[in-house]
Amino acid sequence: METVLQLPESEDPCTIKEVVEALRKEKLFPSHESKNWGDWIHFEGERTVISIESMRGLTSSATIEHAEDESEGLTPAILRAFGRLKWVGVGEDGEYPLD
Repeated sequence: METVLQLPESEDPCTIKEVVEALRKEKLFPSHESKNWGDWIHFEGERTVISIESMRGLTSSATIEHAEDESEGLTPAILRAFGRLKWVGVGEDGEYPLD
């Protein structure tokens, strides 16, 4: 399963460092990995990852790729972290708040 997240166009892009710090404030243990084909945020002991689009360290779009055996509470903590940064979820019916 995937959850698409983005910053509204009215907001300035944030840095990947800001995203990682927001995740840490939720008591998560993220690590950022930059590859030629994109950036990834991994969580210690978890298979759920975040694929995050970035350009020169700035980001406004990400996708949570949920593992089937994801720890309880992981997704809500991730969504709270992104919500704190004013990101929204994107679904079939449009945007929705993360808080």
